[in-house]
Amino acid sequence: MTTATTVDRSEFRHILFSGTIVGLVTSAAVIAFLVVSRLLPAGIVAALLGTLIVLAAGVSAAFLPAFFATSRAAFLPAFFATSRTTQGIASAAAIGLWGTIVFMAVDIVVLRPLHAFPWTWDAVAGGSTWWYLPIWWMLGTFLAWMGGIVTAARARRGGEVSIPALALPVVVGAAAVALILTLARLHIYLPVAAGAGFAVALTGRALGSIVRKA
Repeated sequence: MTTATTVDRSEFRHILFSGTIVGLVTSAAVIAFLVVSRLLPAGIVAALLGTLIVLAAGVSAAFLPAFFATSRAAFLPAFFATSRTTQGIASAAAIGLWGTIVFMAVDIVVLRPLHAFPWTWDAVAGGSTWWYLPIWWMLGTFLAWMGGIVTAARARRGGEVSIPALALPVVVGAAAVALILTLARLHIYLPVAAGAGFAVALTGRALGSIVRKA
């Protein structure tokens, strides 16, 4: 039986709390990727580890906001959106947006002073350190929005809504896209190809869910 306490959480404090968790998870993934890229020599091992980190970060950004989890501590609220309707999908997107803002704070306070990113990252925009932040805000919100749609659609059909069950088809699709791009010899770094494939596969599943509902 569905109850109001387990569906479509959208309180402002709840959004901030949940988004902070997503932002910290994203920060940990970015730091792990930087560590791998700095400590390991360029090659297949570094590329594969980087790809795994990118896919794990994508799964977290897409499906954590729409998930349902209860806090075991009495002073903490239940967290994440439990997306089941339009309201819950919107809440997941809001959680994703706040998560990107939390990461931005970590980036400015911790990563930038340590010069964590290579100069080519800033050279994309002629030396600006701010070019990617609006893109990051949009990407994080978009992934959470698509993940909310997929979660709500699966729940409506009575399917399994655990994160592994939701993420597996998307990860397989991302791997397929990355393999195609690699075989095409487009010289795209494997983690980048996997990240692009994840976004494409997730969007495809979300659009498929909308079409089936229509």
